[in-house]
Amino acid sequence: MESPSDKIIVPLDVPDAQSAIALIRSLPEVNFWKVGLELFVATGGEVLEFLKDEGKKIFLDLKFHDIPNTVKNATKSVLKYDVDLLTIHATAGREALKAAKEIVLEGGQGRPKLLAITVLTSISSRQLAFDLKVPIELPEYALNNALLAKESGMDGAVCSPQEAAKLKEVCGDDFILVCPGVRPEWAVKGDQERIMTPARAIASGANYLVIGRPITQAENPSEAWAKIIQEIEGKGNRE
Repeated sequence: MESPSDKIIVPLDVPDAQSAIALIRSLPEVNFWKVGLELFVATGGEVLEFLKDEGKKIFLDLKFHDIPNTVKNATKSVLKYDVDLLTIHATAGREALKAAKEIVLEGGQGRPKLLAITVLTSISSRQLAFDLKVPIELPEYALNNALLAKESGMDGAVCSPQEAAKLKEVCGDDFILVCPGVRPEWAVKGDQERIMTPARAIASGANYLVIGRPITQAENPSEAWAKIIQEIEGKGNRE
């Protein structure tokens, strides 16, 4: 059974390998790290190899969104890094999602687990309706994308914690939910529109929480980490 510390993924939202390695070394208690588009483009596999050497788990958050053949080949290229989680936009479509899953299955290791992006947590209901011209409510849109992902063989989805309970109910307990947009009550909201506290997000069905700035930009990151762990364990301030 995973401990609370295994449920928190800390993003390496830094511009270069030197900064990433320094952050990793400053928080040895963190077991699971997220490498996103900025850092991967800047460093390639360097940071991934460092994380593997340190025995850490890796969430490679590249959010593939392209034609099926390109998604398939990009996923194939990722296999050499032996990461734990990889993201693909659900809106790439059923064939692209199936193509990515096919490549992972051919790899024979069941890794990485594939997660579909449902709706970016920076997108509000108003933006979905007026900017993107999506005519359904945001929670329904997220659920539709999660169901498409499940039907296409994805292992789970990235979603706002606001949608986690419904997605878990409809998609099942085995469907992994990774939730960004998680902020302790004592942290600044930042640019996330749909947020929730760590304890509530776990209670709502999230398997993993992506928590960055409340930890990495805290005056004492290790202390902030410990405080969040205590909250999830129910030893901190109750909501």
